Formats: sequence, structure tokens, C-alpha cells
Amino acid sequence: MTLFIVSLFLPYTVNFSSKYASAAASQQTTPPESDVTTPAVGRHDPEDNPFSIWQAARSMPKTPGATTSLENIFQPHVDRSLSSNLSFKLRKLSLSANTSASNLSTKSMLRDPHLMPLHSPADVNALYRNQPMSKALAAPPHDVRHYNTQAANVFNTELARAPRQIQSRVSSNEKYTEDNYTIEHAGQGNGGLYHVIDAVSDAGILGDKSWIGLLGMPTDSLDDNLKSVIAENLQDEHHCLPVYVPDGDFDGHYEHFCKTILWPIFHYQIPDHPKSKAYLDHSWIYYVKVNQAFASRIIKNYKKGDTIWIHDYHLMLLPQMLRDKLPDAKIGFFMHTAFPSSEVFRVLATRVELCEGLLGTNMIGFQIDEYAQHFLQTCSRILNVEANADGVFLEDGRFVHVVTTPIGINPKNLDKMRALPEVTDWTTQIAERYAGKRIIVSRDKLESIHFAKDTVLIQIATSGCEDNDIAAKVADVVTRINGTWSTLAHQPVVYLRQDIDHSQYLALLGVAECLLVTCLREGMNLAVHEYIYCQDGRLTNRKYNSVVLSEFTGSASLFGKNALLVNPWHHRACADAIKQALTMCDADKKTRWDNMYDVVMKQDGTKWFNVSMQQLDHAWTHHSDRDVAKVPRLSVPDLVLRYGNSKRRLIILDYEGTLVSSTTQKIMFPPPKRLTDILDDLMEDPKNTVYVMSSRMPEELEQLFKLVPGIGLIAEDGAFIREAGAADEWLELADLDHVSKWKEGIRDMLKYSTDRVEGSLIQERHSSLVFDYTDADDMVSAVKHAAECANHINEACANQQVQALPIDNGISVSGSDLNKSTAAAMIDENLRKQSVDEGEPDLDFLLVIGDSREDEYVFEWAQEQKNQGIVENVFTVTLGSRNTSAGATLTQGVTGVVSALKKLAATA
Repeated sequence: MTLFIVSLFLPYTVNFSSKYASAAASQQTTPPESDVTTPAVGRHDPEDNPFSIWQAARSMPKTPGATTSLENIFQPHVDRSLSSNLSFKLRKLSLSANTSASNLSTKSMLRDPHLMPLHSPADVNALYRNQPMSKALAAPPHDVRHYNTQAANVFNTELARAPRQIQSRVSSNEKYTEDNYTIEHAGQGNGGLYHVIDAVSDAGILGDKSWIGLLGMPTDSLDDNLKSVIAENLQDEHHCLPVYVPDGDFDGHYEHFCKTILWPIFHYQIPDHPKSKAYLDHSWIYYVKVNQAFASRIIKNYKKGDTIWIHDYHLMLLPQMLRDKLPDAKIGFFMHTAFPSSEVFRVLATRVELCEGLLGTNMIGFQIDEYAQHFLQTCSRILNVEANADGVFLEDGRFVHVVTTPIGINPKNLDKMRALPEVTDWTTQIAERYAGKRIIVSRDKLESIHFAKDTVLIQIATSGCEDNDIAAKVADVVTRINGTWSTLAHQPVVYLRQDIDHSQYLALLGVAECLLVTCLREGMNLAVHEYIYCQDGRLTNRKYNSVVLSEFTGSASLFGKNALLVNPWHHRACADAIKQALTMCDADKKTRWDNMYDVVMKQDGTKWFNVSMQQLDHAWTHHSDRDVAKVPRLSVPDLVLRYGNSKRRLIILDYEGTLVSSTTQKIMFPPPKRLTDILDDLMEDPKNTVYVMSSRMPEELEQLFKLVPGIGLIAEDGAFIREAGAADEWLELADLDHVSKWKEGIRDMLKYSTDRVEGSLIQERHSSLVFDYTDADDMVSAVKHAAECANHINEACANQQVQALPIDNGISVSGSDLNKSTAAAMIDENLRKQSVDEGEPDLDFLLVIGDSREDEYVFEWAQEQKNQGIVENVFTVTLGSRNTSAGATLTQGVTGVVSALKKLAATA
């Protein structure tokens, strides 16, 4: 069976040979020193080029940084072609004349893809590639104050006649044929994922696999035949299935919806400015289209038994699209980025569609518990569905598992890279260049005067950043710090707005005395893992050094207080943490490092893959077992046969929807005489113990079954039990004193909602409260208020064992420690004690029939009795059409139940 690994970008891309290639290369004959030595900062409107990730011709804004010759050792990386020496020739042209032979191999080393930001497709190697220009049209005006739909349509019509010309070093007349292309490793995409898959493949853990994703380049200029040839090559040689989408679709999907709307909101940056493109919905259609293109590609290649593993926020609609066409498929999803709180996520206009799209999976994985909890809360609040700590219950009975599995690094691969002579050489060079200095490696700005004369901050800003306003502000800070504290022999801040070579990166991790990570929000920062691993002292005597880590990163939850956690908004706290890192005694450093190193080794990439696959297998098995289409019909003859052969029986029957047709709580119809006669006949058999369960209050059930004396009753979904044969004695499973306390506050919260929903009301029961909007004038508003109310209650009362759950046309607030299975288990326990005391046979027949979500708890309990061999004959029967844990279905509804019970009662 095949594992489909679905990510926005493939690990590979295409490079075309060209007569213009040498000219392009000649423009990069030396490392871009201007990016680290020129004090001026290039400024331009990012809207001038909406296709920035594909337009390699545009250089990055020049920034101030290293102004001494010592800092010129840092070189940008270049890549190696997989099937041709073309790229290597270009690199040789790009090397400066004084590049030493020892450094040449470093230039030809394969760039480690995970150095790219996990969610940014920026690819510096595109500077050395010949790829088509994008033919995407310009987006509508982004300023909502001047937006005019008709004008935008006319504008785009004109553009369609004459596609926008974008500057490029490569001629627009370039011919792309199957004779002049090569396949190369892509520097864009999710490098952490790429490395994990490589590691488990090399270890033999992962067998047959196929990557599915985009090439990361415009494809409109390629004819269909060439696309087919490239696709065949990728599939045969690299196990990749490319997805081709129009350039305009990708631009709208990625540049506009993902980068402008989703990414900021997922990182708590709400676009509330009138100029924000997030106010427009023109890009949503492209997000849908790209997800649909992925779905079509997967469906075309899917075979029964295959596994589909989807990655990250670019493809949130894909799971449900696949579920609609492949209802039995094993589908997993992993969110690599952070997931915001429901209060932030709800600002999305397409919040419902995105949540419903994700819930098409069997399992959703997140980096840390916080993100998983945010997702569960979001589903409960926006979709008004039941969510617990393990996942989400859907209306059709499906249960979507939600898990936490932090991704890790590949230590074996890192060891191989660190063993290269280039890394040793760079470690020596950097240590010599900064002899006597305390090196801090960082990805964010720093402002501190401590250790100003003997500390160097090496700030690496990857080329994935396209926000030139931020770049300019950082440049100003760097200039100010260096202007204040620099001397002829020392510069405190080295600002590199480039991607340095991987060997230099590893060398820096080894010699740095502190890693500074002050991200405002981030999923899992694997650079922290790599820094800890490289601080083992293998290549240098600097070892066991500290990490200053933002508390808003996923890594913070893994390393805890062993890292120096900071609030990146608190500048003084950051400065104090850096001082603590540089002055910490060796013993404390070693203790902290040992603990963090242990986490890195235990939570590596291989474990992440194995655990993710195990969790997905479990979720899919659980889903398959509960699929109502696969649950067999109840065999009444077999039921009657086993009933007749048994010696001690327990029968538990739901009332509304099972014994009688469903009615509202306001109406009480007594059971028909035919039913009461059957129940009487069943109870006349001394082998039988019969219970009826309901959400109604005890006094209501007494009234309904006053003509069936001696029948056992379970009231308020398990909060009260009247034992079979008892008169009016009720056992209280709920702590009514505790209930009365939490009811006071909950009642006020429910009243707030009823005041705003005309026609709604509060039903008060002994152990619960119900917000009932069956007769609401505006059902849309009622559902919204119910979801909000349930969310507030679950947040406020989580520590009081109180939960609000959605029910038909309402929400029920009750204790979270009680349900119908609690009552069933107590009844079973009492019967067993009675059997021992009176010398009667043990229970050997158990029948449970129900139709609602609440009955699933009893089904699961009964099935466990069967699985553990406690009860020999167990029958769990559902009347609903939802997925279920019951062992059988009865399609005739209430009539079928009454008929089956009549046959049992007639059995001698």
C-alpha cells in the first residue's frame, strides 16, 4: 500500500537549460556583499510584484550589516542539480576569484532545505535557475475604500488581452522542451518534513510512498506534452506526482489567501487596516480551486488501502473533498504551524468551511497541546459540535481524533553533515575570526548594552521574508546599534539578509554561546533542536550553552524551564535572559543542556513519523469499526436463540426514539399498551432484569411507567437510578450539592442567551440545565448563541467537572463525570453482588438498544464487557443512521424494536 505525502510543494523542482543562463550567472559572480555592507535600504511597494516567489530576478533590499572584512566570510548557499552539472557550472562562475579550493566543496554542497522557513516558499536557488515567468493576472485593487467590482472586472479583461510584463533576466521567448530540463532539489517548502521522510525511508520504516504537490514554479508556459513528460520523470525517478494549476490560481491561493489572510491570522496578526487585502474574498475561490486540483490528483491515483497524509494550512479544504469521494479512505492531517485561539480564528469569513474541511480527516495532528486545544475549542464554538480532549464528535457519528505529536530533527543526518570537513573548517574560521568574543546567533532583532564590547550578535534574516517595512526597521536598529558601539576592531551586530551555507550554519550552532529565538508566534522551531544537538562539544570546546526562547513558540512547551523562556514583547526581560545565558555557571548549563538534549533525542523526526502513523491507523480503525454502513443488521433469530439459552439477562432500552417515537421534552405521551404488555411479559421471567433509560427527570419517568411497576429506570442520562423491583427509591449518582452551586452561575449565562433568542427557554432538571431553542424565531441566531454559550461554559467551568454539550435544538449543561454508561456499570455491579449473595448464575446475556448520541456511551461499555469476556452474549443495537459503536442495526425503527422484544418475551 502507498503512503501519499501531500504538501503544497514537492521536494523537487525543474530547471531548464538556456542560452541566457550564463548571462544570468554572470550577474551573480560574487556573493551579494551589498546585502551585508551597504547601509542603504531598498524600499518598494510589495504590491509592485505579487509573484515574488517566482520572480528570481528581483534582488532583496539592501541592508546594513557587517562593515568589516571579518564578516565577509559568510556566503550564500547554492544548490546542486540532481541530473545535470548545469547548476554546478553556474556556481563555479558565481564564486569569487579568491575562493579557496577548500571552500569550493562547500559551495557545491546540497543546501539543507529545512533552513528555509517551514512555511515560506522563498527559494534563493531560483536565482540560478531558468524557469518560466508567471502569467498570473494582477489581483483586484487591495484598498477596500476604492474597490469597485465592475472596474476590477474591466481591468482584468484588459489584462487578459495583454498579460502583465514582469522584468526577468530570462527572455520571455524562451522555449521549454523535454530536451533541456533537469530535476533539482527544491529549496522551498517544508524541509523538516522532507528530512523526516528521507530518514524513515533510508531506515526501511517507510516503504512505498508518493509525494503530491506543486513544482513551485509557473507552469502555464509549458505545453501539455512537456507537463506529462516531467510528471512521468518525477514519478518514475523521485516518487512524486506533480499537481499542475494555472499560474493565476496559485498566485491567488498562495500569495493572496495563504500569505495575506491565513498566515497572519494563524500567528495572531489580525489584518484590521482598511488597506488590508484580507477584507476581500477574491482569493478564496483560488484557495478552493487549488485544493480541488490536489483532490483530483489524489483521487485519480488512489487505491483501496492507501494512506493519505496531508500537511499544513495551505490544504485545509482537501480532507473533506477527499472524504466526499473516498468515504473509506485513511486520511490524516498535520498542522505544522501554530493554530490560533477561537477568538482570533473566528474573524475569518470562511471559518466554517475551513473547519469543516479539516474534519474530513480521521486524525488531525498538532505540534503542541495548546494548538490542539485551540482547534477543539474553535470547532465547538463555530460548528456547535461536541468536542472533548480526544477529538470532535460529528453529527453523522464520525469521531475525528485530535492528537499532539511534535516534529523533531534527524540526528543521524545531522551527524553526517557535521562530519563533513567543511563544517570543521568553518568552525575553526569563525572561532578564529571572533576570538575573545561571545557569539549569539539569532533570528530577531536585539537591543542591549550588556557585554557590548565583547559580544557579537549574528542575525540571520532568511530571504523568505518579503515584508520590506520590517526589513527597513530592522536595518535602522542594526545601524543605530553599530553606530553606537562599533570600534575599528569590533562590530556588535552582524546582520545577514541572506541564506548562509549549511556548513556555516552548523558551524555557527557549534561555536555560539547563546541561541536567541524571539518569534512572536511559531509552530515548532527546529533550529533550537539543532543548536542543542550541536552543543555537544564534538567540534569545539564551547559546549552546553543556553537557549533564549520565546514562550510563544511550540518548542517552549517541549523544553520548558530548561530553556530561558522570555516574552519577546518584553525587551528588558530578553536582555536579562541573554545576560543570564552568558553568565551562567558551567554546572547549570550542563544540567539544562542534558535535559534538553534528552528531549531532542526522544522527540526526533523518526519518532514523530512512527507515532503519527500509529495514531492515524488507530483513528482509521476506530472510524471503520463505527461506520454504520459496515455494521450488520440485527439477526433476530440469533438474538432469540442466545436469549433462550442464557441463564441471567440484563436488558437496557432507550425510551424516546427507541421504544416510542421521539417527542419534545414538553410533551409526555405514555407508552402504548402493547409496549407495556411486552415489558410486563419480559419482567415476569425471573432471569430478566429490565431498565429503561431517558433524559427525562425521575418524576416524569415514574409518571410514564406507573403502569409497569417494578421496571428499572435510569433518569437524566444516568444521574439517577431506580432499581428494578424498587418502589419509589432513587439512587443519586450526581452530587446535587455540587450541582446546585454551579447552577447559580450557569443559569445566568443561559439567561443571557435566552434574552437574545426569541422563543428559547431554559429547562431546569435536577442535575442539569438545558438551553432549548426548538421554538426560536431565528434558528441561525439561535445556533450561533448556543455555540457561543457552550464555549463560554466549557472555558469557565472546565475545572468544576461541568460541560455543555450540543443536543437537538439546544445545549445541555451537566456534570462531565456522569453519563448513561455510569448508571449501566453500577447496575451491572449490583447485579453481580446480588448473584453472589443469593447464589444465582452470573450475567451471561446483555442487550442494549438505543438511537441517540448519549446511548453510544452504553454501547461502548457493553462492547467492552464482550471484548473482555465478562459477558458471553452481548447485543448492542442502534436505530440511527449515524456512525456507531453498536454491534448491529435495526432498520425498522421503533416497530422493529417492539417486534424483537415481543419475540423475546414469547420465548420460554
